[in-house]
Amino acid sequence: MVETYVRLLCPECGKHWESSPNDLPEPKRQFHCPNCHATRRTSEFTRTERDLETLKQLQ
Repeated sequence: MVETYVRLLCPECGKHWESSPNDLPEPKRQFHCPNCHATRRTSEFTRTERDLETLKQLQ
């Protein structure tokens, strides 16, 4: 079984990380960077359009 993940990038501090879509809020909901605690919509943290589409499909 292949595990799906979404690549994330904080627009404030530049932190890169990966997370399971199941561990993230919906794209329009607020999300907090675990590094600098910046708050934005989850969709603004996705690194690419493909990551955003993956998040939307598996939510």
